[in-house]
Amino acid sequence: MTRDRSISIAHPLRGFALRVGATVLAVLTLLAVLHHKPWRIKRAYAGYTLDVGFLPVTCHLTCPVTDFATRTTTTSTRFESQRFTEFPTVVEALKTRKLEASFLLAPLAMVLVAQGVPIKIVYLGHRDGSTVIVRKDSPATRLRDLRGKTFARPSKYSNQYLVITKLMEDEGMAPEDINFVDLPPPDMPAALAAGAIDAYFVGEPHAAKAELAGTGRVLYHAKDIWPHFVSCVLVVRQELIDEHPEVVRDLVRGIAESGEWAETHRMEAAKVAAPYYRQDPKLLEYVLSQPPDRVSYRMLTPTDDDLTQIMRYAIKAGILERPIALTDLVDRRFIPAHIDAARITPP
Repeated sequence: MTRDRSISIAHPLRGFALRVGATVLAVLTLLAVLHHKPWRIKRAYAGYTLDVGFLPVTCHLTCPVTDFATRTTTTSTRFESQRFTEFPTVVEALKTRKLEASFLLAPLAMVLVAQGVPIKIVYLGHRDGSTVIVRKDSPATRLRDLRGKTFARPSKYSNQYLVITKLMEDEGMAPEDINFVDLPPPDMPAALAAGAIDAYFVGEPHAAKAELAGTGRVLYHAKDIWPHFVSCVLVVRQELIDEHPEVVRDLVRGIAESGEWAETHRMEAAKVAAPYYRQDPKLLEYVLSQPPDRVSYRMLTPTDDDLTQIMRYAIKAGILERPIALTDLVDRRFIPAHIDAARITPP
């Protein structure tokens, strides 16, 4: 009887130990999966997931709109927008291949190509959509009135800076006539309100935010200085082009179709983008309608003239040492011949 009792006691203990071991193994497996985040890196069983970097500016509006659209897509590619607040972090992510695609300042993209970073411009993010803002009580009526003032720009490598240096030249100003400082775009309205800066040039909605707050007013719209102005471009790493050209094609098509939809559904686009931007939808509605041509999401194929003009001013500003061959800079083969508006049901 003793033998039988010991067996009956040992059997449930052995089963309990096996269940505990299985549970521990399952937890360890789950932790390993969570650590590697395969859903953010490579193809899940349903297709390919690609992170696309953007800043909360309307120059990048088509990025969150495309993210929203592909949440219900029937294609095999899923695009997830990854929000940044400054360009240096985007650059680092592209260089280390933590990002394989992102919206980026056009001159900065050129600088990275010149440095040997394997990226290509495959599309534009917008036309126009940047604004020069001065303090509400500023007497300035033109750029030369800002001599000796502190002027914020997104980056030395921004097209906004190139436009301002061109305008300074047109108005007979020397480079040292204005004190330029670099600020992350979301910080500019508060810096203006606090009196830390006298003016700034940035992609929307960070200019309109000062307008609506009553702390700033428009001095120039980019479209009035440089018609069809381009601030940002869509870049992808060469490895993605070589290894997954179909994903790049899907991305460019998605951005193009999102832009066409946003062009004719501006209030709905504001509602879609607001949670991604962490902005009040009314602010985005204002930017996309006051005036209606403040920013455009059509004609987004990067032309030779677009790129050579930016390159010319970048060399003049000392950002680039020499021209870059366009074949090393841009790859237009993924741009669709015909662009239909994306089918989007806004929230």
